[in-house]
Amino acid sequence: MAYTPDVDLYEVLAVLSPFIENHAEGSKEREALALAQIALLYIRDNKMQEDFARYCKKFTNAPFTVEVSHEFATREEADKWLASGKTKDSERVKIAGKGFMVVQVTGRLLFMVAPLPEELETEEWKTESE
Repeated sequence: MAYTPDVDLYEVLAVLSPFIENHAEGSKEREALALAQIALLYIRDNKMQEDFARYCKKFTNAPFTVEVSHEFATREEADKWLASGKTKDSERVKIAGKGFMVVQVTGRLLFMVAPLPEELETEEWKTESE
């Protein structure tokens, strides 16, 4: 999401309304959107627009990063580590320069291909997505 310093909260509130109306009364989606609208009203009514803009800027201008807990030169090294019992579900690792995530499937920990942000910028991934 790009940072927009001159966001008009009234406009955002108006944009949310049709989405709220499209969901059934009592649905989780309707309640979540209504809560977002209330949060914006709170910001507006308490004259916190500048604070909110600064807060948004922290999220929107920061590059997306993924914390890699371990790096391994080979798959064999990574498999030994996986078997060691020192791993956690959802842990991100790099094996031979490629991103993976540890996932628990039927009680076993496995590696799942999970490209890192820098990998997604390579020709290999750009070509594959087309």
